[in-house]
Amino acid sequence: MAEIYYNGKVFTGTLPLVSAFRVECGRFTAAGTDEEILKTAAEGDRKTDLGGRFVCAGFNDSHMHLVNFGQTLSAAPLAEHTGSLAEVLGCMREHLRLHPPAEGQWLTGRGWNQDYFADVNRMPSRHDLDSVSAEIPIVITRACGHCCAANTKALELAGIGENTPSPAGGSIGRENGVPDGRLFDNAMDLLLDKMPLPDKDGLKRMILLACRKLNEYGITSSQTDDYCVFREIPPEIFNEAYRELAEAGELTVRVSEQCNFTDEDALRAFIAEGNITGRGSEMFRIGPLKLLGDGALGSRTAHLSKPYRDDPENFGFSLFSAEQMKNLVAAANENGMQTAIHAIGDACLDRVLDAIEEALNKKPRRDHRHGIVHCQITRADQLERIERLGLHVYAQSIFLDYDNHIVEKLVEPELAATSYNWKTLTDRGVTVSNGSDCPVELPDVMKGIECAVTRRSMDGTGPYLPEQAFTVEEALLSFTVNGAKASFEEDFKGRIAPGYLADFVILSENPFETAPEKLHSIGVVGTFLGGKEVYRK
Repeated sequence: MAEIYYNGKVFTGTLPLVSAFRVECGRFTAAGTDEEILKTAAEGDRKTDLGGRFVCAGFNDSHMHLVNFGQTLSAAPLAEHTGSLAEVLGCMREHLRLHPPAEGQWLTGRGWNQDYFADVNRMPSRHDLDSVSAEIPIVITRACGHCCAANTKALELAGIGENTPSPAGGSIGRENGVPDGRLFDNAMDLLLDKMPLPDKDGLKRMILLACRKLNEYGITSSQTDDYCVFREIPPEIFNEAYRELAEAGELTVRVSEQCNFTDEDALRAFIAEGNITGRGSEMFRIGPLKLLGDGALGSRTAHLSKPYRDDPENFGFSLFSAEQMKNLVAAANENGMQTAIHAIGDACLDRVLDAIEEALNKKPRRDHRHGIVHCQITRADQLERIERLGLHVYAQSIFLDYDNHIVEKLVEPELAATSYNWKTLTDRGVTVSNGSDCPVELPDVMKGIECAVTRRSMDGTGPYLPEQAFTVEEALLSFTVNGAKASFEEDFKGRIAPGYLADFVILSENPFETAPEKLHSIGVVGTFLGGKEVYRK
C-alpha cells in the first residue's frame, strides 16, 4: 500500500516547488503535480490532503552531541535562566529541591553564559556553587561546552587542589593560586572523569529522550559526537546502544557517529576492528574521525593568530600539538576514514589545514570529504585553501544569534571581516552543511535558517556581514541535501525524489513566502521517518 500526499507546497531539493509525492515501502517513489501523482493511486492506497502546507526532506543536523543532549535534558536548564548569576544559582537551588540526586550522584546544570549576566561581570566560581550546596558535588557547564564551574565538594572528589597542574590543552582557573572552580577545555576532564557513569541502558534512555526532542524540530538525521561525553565508556558500548535501539525499531533519528578520539593508538585499534566511515546501516553508521581542535570564542579559548581585543595577553589555545594533529589525521586518511575537525580560531585552523594537506600529500584520495567543524574565525588565505583542498564545512548559522554580540568586540576588524564566511565558501563550490552543536544551542532548525538568511540575532542585533547571507533555498539545502553529502548519503537521503528515504517534515508555513525575520516562528506540524510519523504537533 502506498501513501499519497497532495495539495501541498513541496520542496524536493530543487525549485520550483511541486504539490504532491508518493511514498511506498519507506521511500519516495514519485513527486510532481497533484494530477500526476493522484493518477498513480491504486486500490487501498491512502491519500492525505496537505492543506497547502509546506513539505521538505527531513532536517539533518550535521554536527551535534546527541547523548550529551539527552543527558542535558535531565540537568538544570540554565540556558533559560542565564540573565544573571543570581538567576543561575536560583535555578540550581530549585532543581536541587525538585530533583535531589541519589546517593553518589552529582547535581548538574548546562547553558549558563556570563556575557548575559546583568548583576556581575564574571563566570560562576566554586564559592557561588557552595552556596547551593556544600555537601553535594555540583558542576555546571557553560553553553559552549568548553568550560565549567564546580563547587568545592566536586573539586575535592576530583582531587583538584593547589598543586594540581593544568593539563595540556586546558586550564584550571585560580584565585591567589587556589583553584576557583572554573575549568577550561581539557582541564574539564579532570572533573568529568570522576562523575558516575551511566550503563548501556542509561545511554539508551539519553538517546531516546534526545531523539524525541529532535523530532519535534523536524530533525530525522543527526551527525553526532558522543564518545567524548563519557570517555571512560568504550566507544563500542555507545555503538551497541544505537544498534540495539535501531534493531528494536525504537530509534527515530538516523545517526552518523562522529568518532571522537584523542589517542592515535586507540584510533588505530578502533579502525582495525572495522570501524571506518560508512560502516553500518541506514539507521546507524560510523562517520568521520572527530577531533576537537580548540576552544570557543565566548570562553576566550578559541585559538587566534592575534590576541583577544578585550584580553591582550590571551590568544586562546589549541588542544593538540601540531604533531599530534598530523599523526591522528594521517592515521584516519591512510585507512580510508573521513575527518571532521573542530576549528573556531584561525590559528587552530592553520594546524588543521596543515595536517589535512600533509596527509593527502602522503596518500592522495579523490573523494575524502575531510571537513572543518564550525569554521568561524577565518582569513582570506584560509578560505582559498579550504576550496583548494576540497574540504567540507560543518557550519552552525544559529551561532550568529549569540556571536553577533561579541565577535567584533573580541576579534580584530580585519579578521572579523573574513569570518563566518560560509556564503563565500558556498559560492566557491565548497559544500556547507548546517547544524546546532546541540546542546551548545537548541536544535531549532528554523532559527538556524533565519540566522543564515538574515545574519541577525533573534533580538535584531546585526546584520553581521550581510553579504554572507544565504538565500532561503541555500539555507534549506544546508539542512537537507548538504547534510547528507557530509556523510556520503546524498544518493539516498536529503531529497524528495524517487528512491530516496521517505524522511520528511511538514511545516506550518512556506519559508519562501515568509518574511525573513519571521522564519523562526514557522512551526513543525509533523515529522516522518521512512514514511512513518514520529512526531505530530
